[in-house]
Amino acid sequence: MSELYEAIRLVAAPDVVIAIVASAIYGLVVGSMPGLSATMATALLVPVTFWLSPIAAIATIITASAMAIFSGDIPGCLLRIPGTPASAAYTDEAYAMTRKGQAEMALGAGLWFSAIGGIVGTLSLVLMAPLLAEMALSFSTYEYFWLAFLGLMCATLVARSSPIKAIASMLLGLLIACIGMENPAGTPRFTFGMTDLLGGIEPIPALVGVFAVSEVMRAMASAEPPKLPKRKFGSILANQWMLTKKYQKPMWRGNFIGIIIGVLPGAGADMAAWVSYAMSKKFSKTPELFGTGHPEGLVEAGASNNASLASGWVPALLFGIPGDTITAIAIGVLYMKGLNPGPTLFTENARSMYALYLIFIIANIIMIPLGIVMIRMASTVLRAPRASIMPVILLLCAVGAYATGNNLFSVGLVGAFGILGFVMERNGYPVAALVLGIVMGSMVETNFVTSLIKSDGDVLPFFERPVSAVLAAMTIGALLWPLGVWIWNRTGGARLQPRGAAE
Repeated sequence: MSELYEAIRLVAAPDVVIAIVASAIYGLVVGSMPGLSATMATALLVPVTFWLSPIAAIATIITASAMAIFSGDIPGCLLRIPGTPASAAYTDEAYAMTRKGQAEMALGAGLWFSAIGGIVGTLSLVLMAPLLAEMALSFSTYEYFWLAFLGLMCATLVARSSPIKAIASMLLGLLIACIGMENPAGTPRFTFGMTDLLGGIEPIPALVGVFAVSEVMRAMASAEPPKLPKRKFGSILANQWMLTKKYQKPMWRGNFIGIIIGVLPGAGADMAAWVSYAMSKKFSKTPELFGTGHPEGLVEAGASNNASLASGWVPALLFGIPGDTITAIAIGVLYMKGLNPGPTLFTENARSMYALYLIFIIANIIMIPLGIVMIRMASTVLRAPRASIMPVILLLCAVGAYATGNNLFSVGLVGAFGILGFVMERNGYPVAALVLGIVMGSMVETNFVTSLIKSDGDVLPFFERPVSAVLAAMTIGALLWPLGVWIWNRTGGARLQPRGAAE
């Protein structure tokens, strides 16, 4: 209890309270602007965290991401343009409700069930993380190697593009992680004689470039979204209790799916929303109503995307393996603030973990009143010209990049990764797999080399320990899965097709 009281004191500190409120407003505004993702909003906050205390820094990341995921529903509902990728799954459904005169119900469902999903996801984090931490304390370098490798493989499996492109993106990320001399041998690699590259490529400039600068480039290449006409809204939460009672099963199913998908490395809120919306339609008693302005899909997908946001912190805090792109950024901030991810974080710094749980709960509670205000102000915020917003974002990227390394090389690095992210997205290569390769490359290599040194070059110890053997089997299965699907489609799958379908 003393640790809990200390956590409450940490969260109640003036700088933390200000950070929560300011980042909540920031996340709501950025998330509601079409084309600006929650990941980009989080990446732009990284330079600000340099001057904050550890708890305040983590509070900004948690609060801004939770708010941005919800507020992406606003332009999707009113303009049929999703504000964030997580809102894209049910944009057509929400817009159909607006055309039927039910904009308040659609926006209220997004707000209400996002808050419920966030709180349920936080409870899963509170329950799962300490239990897994107990088990992780017995992990050796063999288990950590297979765990990191499995995380990379999962990221390629859950990517919405082809597995080949996802693996190519991941390998490019691993190659970038090899740059510098911070490797077990201490040998300079791929530095080309440049002293700036001896320290390697820091994940933060890479993340800011890939997610923020590339978003600016995409905005430049696309048409300006239509302006939202001014309108007045009725009661936002009027029918939400009725929807909660009517769609209890979809709500809890969405929470469960979000928690499971959140734990998978590289999946994230957007995949949770797509899977939950599809599941809602599959198990609905009235699937024919989907696409006509039916709230059932909104309930399940809205609960799922914010539940996945909290559960994505489980692998990030325990093993340093990001559950999604937002926690990839958060891991960088944790290291920067001395809160190194790992099972010992829960034993040696329990008060910080309790503070993190409290911030998640507070963020999802204040989401409701602040979200209502944001919905009512949507007409004003969404009329802001893109030509005024994008230069500010680019300037923040440059200032933040310079602050990370105190040199112009970091600014150039952010620009280079912005171009790389833009080109990859345009050609269907998932940047999430690239980011996971960069973030986890050193973890894979260090644990692999350390394990080989311990075993004197013998590979059998990689499979001898029970947990290590299970993780190895899962990793090899994930590695061979795309090949198995390809062989099935070329041989067995084609033979099992009905004759009419084959013709």
